[in-house]
Amino acid sequence: VGMDWFDAICHSFSTIAIGGFSTHDASMGYFNSPAINMVCVFFLIISGVNFALHYAAVHSRSILIYIRDPEFKAFISIQVTLTLICFYVLMRTLTYEEPEVAMDQALFQAVSIGTTAGFTTTDFSSWPVFLPILLIFASFIGGSAGSTGGGLKVIRIVLLYLQGVREINRLIHPKAIYSIKLGRKALPDKV
Repeated sequence: VGMDWFDAICHSFSTIAIGGFSTHDASMGYFNSPAINMVCVFFLIISGVNFALHYAAVHSRSILIYIRDPEFKAFISIQVTLTLICFYVLMRTLTYEEPEVAMDQALFQAVSIGTTAGFTTTDFSSWPVFLPILLIFASFIGGSAGSTGGGLKVIRIVLLYLQGVREINRLIHPKAIYSIKLGRKALPDKV
């Protein structure tokens, strides 16, 4: 979509590995292309999802595998939420005047930093103070378990949240028995 063969091959390896390495100092910003940004975002999302889930979807020939997976839903929800927050703040502060440019930048930076890839198209540290901090914290979560993304992994954050809710419920109702369910399965206490 606008790269020469050498740049395309190098960036494809770096995108799938979520390495964030580029052949140019300006990273993806060198190309100044929304089409390149969208292709990169698409493959960063694919790389941030559990590869065992991809295998299960291909093996069963069903896309429903993705929809049923709680980690996938949490991962996509995090990415969508990050993008919408970034877009809203960028438009509200008039960092970008055109909504298309603001959405392109918000989506690319949210997915790139959120999956721990580190590609950039702009100096997001010059964005309003709240956004760079939000994106850095999002990088702590990273991608799904079994993906090439770094961070703590989405499943651990989901389990931490579920355990927190369980502990609050146990404080309110100490004699009740609560189990943590991931999807439709109850997890053993050992997990």
